[in-house]
Amino acid sequence: MSSLNDMALRKLAELEAGSLRRRLKETDRKAGAYVERGGRTLISFCCNDYLNLAHDPRVIAAAKSALDEWGASAGASRLVTGNHSIFAELERRLAQLKQTDDCLVFGSGYLANLGIIPTLMKPGDLILADELSHSCLLSGTQLSGATAFRFRHNDMAHLRELLKTHRAGANNCLIVTDGVFSMDGDLAPVPEMADIAKTHDAWLMTDDAHGIGVIAEGRGSSFAAGAKADVPLQMGTLSKAIGSYGGYICASQPVIDLLRTRARTLIYSTGLPPASAAAAIAALDIIETEPGYAALPVEKAQRFTRALNLPEAQSPIVPLVLSDPETTLNASAFLEEQGFLVTAIRPPTVPDGTARLRFTFTALHKDADIDRLAELVRTRVLDKRAAE
Repeated sequence: MSSLNDMALRKLAELEAGSLRRRLKETDRKAGAYVERGGRTLISFCCNDYLNLAHDPRVIAAAKSALDEWGASAGASRLVTGNHSIFAELERRLAQLKQTDDCLVFGSGYLANLGIIPTLMKPGDLILADELSHSCLLSGTQLSGATAFRFRHNDMAHLRELLKTHRAGANNCLIVTDGVFSMDGDLAPVPEMADIAKTHDAWLMTDDAHGIGVIAEGRGSSFAAGAKADVPLQMGTLSKAIGSYGGYICASQPVIDLLRTRARTLIYSTGLPPASAAAAIAALDIIETEPGYAALPVEKAQRFTRALNLPEAQSPIVPLVLSDPETTLNASAFLEEQGFLVTAIRPPTVPDGTARLRFTFTALHKDADIDRLAELVRTRVLDKRAAE
């Protein structure tokens, strides 16, 4: 054990020296955009609950009712203990929202991508991934054993070049990308990617974790251009704008049927608690009937970018790249002193040299708080950086 501890301590010291060590800080979420940390109430600008539905009384009531009726756990894998009727209803509602034949729900978004990609792809196939794709897309790609290349972020010329060079030598080809990029907040050019994929007999898969609920009246990034883009594999999570927990894939009936019988992270994982599924259904009710509310997070983000003369926000996510991890940590600590919780994002979550403050905006953020935050960022972060 001494060698194990020595190794761990050595690596921790290296991370500490580079301002890259991470620590869990006890923080309790409250209704609205508030959290409690260290005996203080802070306004959170780092939460992915974009519509604040995790605390919505309608969502909580649905979860409580399911908890009382069906208990705290699914009990086993859905293929072992039986497929609870509430899962079928949730999958029907998601497929309806995404305009697909069917849907399959997983225990989390990460589990979904670790199950979907290796089920569809194998050695001899080709996977092309945007270089800024979420870690779970890249992990699923590695597990598949397929030949993989990354194309430059949102660079369609590079994607075409890779297809021209490698597509002919592969059996099947999958293109994967975030629909809304979690650390940059920009959108993938989904319609163009869909056209490129079709031209090269490739399958396009989008991870819409940060798009569902807030983009295109809640339908997500595949609908951002208006009409639905031809995306055969629309994946996402229930843990962000939907305010619950879990992951999903919306696709054609044959694809969903295959995943039900072969996706290892479905077969060998306990199903979602019924209360989580019930909460997600209640959240979908709100998203579908209140499109104006679903639009608020992006509107709030755009108020912030206008105040700082930044490029207009495309999503509820606004990055402010400060480059150096220590500088970014110091800026985060300063904002926390002023009552705002804004997390410092450092490598390896983002590329070296791009440490950043990641601001996320929710429907219930007050305009006055956004304006005050923007003023602090302008005068105490950006101006200070310019003076150095």
